[in-house]
Amino acid sequence: MVQEVLMMGPIPNAPIEALEKEYKVHKLWQAADPEAMLADLRNNVTGVISTAWFGASAKLIRALPHLEIISHFGVGYDNVDVKTAKEQGVIVTNTPGVLTDDTADMGIALTLAVLRRIVEGDIYVRSGQWGRKGPMPLGRSLRGRKMGIVGMGRIGQAIAQRAQAFGIEVGYHGPREKKDLPQRYYPQLHAMAEDVDILMVACLYSEQTHHLVNGKILNALGQHGVLVNIARGRIVDESALVDALEGGVIAGAGLDVFEREPDVPSALCRLDNVVMQPHQGSATQETRFAMAQLVVDNLRLYFEKAEVLTPV
Repeated sequence: MVQEVLMMGPIPNAPIEALEKEYKVHKLWQAADPEAMLADLRNNVTGVISTAWFGASAKLIRALPHLEIISHFGVGYDNVDVKTAKEQGVIVTNTPGVLTDDTADMGIALTLAVLRRIVEGDIYVRSGQWGRKGPMPLGRSLRGRKMGIVGMGRIGQAIAQRAQAFGIEVGYHGPREKKDLPQRYYPQLHAMAEDVDILMVACLYSEQTHHLVNGKILNALGQHGVLVNIARGRIVDESALVDALEGGVIAGAGLDVFEREPDVPSALCRLDNVVMQPHQGSATQETRFAMAQLVVDNLRLYFEKAEVLTPV
């Protein structure tokens, strides 16, 4: 029997074309009436492909009585109801590892952009201000700074390696100390924020990390501190961040993620001490292809051997 797979949203085509040769693939986001499509397919679908933008809710999972696996395109899976999936006996996989380097690169790129005023400098040249006003205001060096990484998983450790190459001293905060790591562990986030110049958010989003970085933490980071978030927008209290940036509580921010993507507060857009990206952490052709291939490989292995490569 040919397995039927429901794709919640688009991902790079090449591996999916291979998937379509093996399975019957239904593309929900292209349906004129998604509810009607779900009603027609509910007894046939055994696999779902979800993404960071098109998740798998409890309602969806319960609506598919024969669902066996959700293969998620992304390392973060906060928009997949894993609890309901487990209750229904549905396996959930994600795509860790293959996006580590590109996401870590984005974290360092945003750090450089804020401290060295890269975007401001580009605007300064393009707008003719260099010729009219002379040299632009100075940026700040990375060497000799301290970075505190929130979440020392694969991505956090890759950021640490890169940061140390720039002469940055690195510490980290997480739910527990990792004894095999040489960097300093901070049991309390507030204490780390007080001690560092750059606060790098690289942890998974969960109920426990919702608004983990709030006004109290930003105050601890201080007027010379920079916040960089390449994880999930909801880990940072965005209203508190706007207040901190407008009030000079912190010096600047580099943001790849936001609380209500793709809606970004206009207040953030008006600030020249903020550098923003449209959730581009893993957005290279090579990494997105590798992520898509892992989605397909998890599905294929499950349907062939009832095994998966990267279970959640």
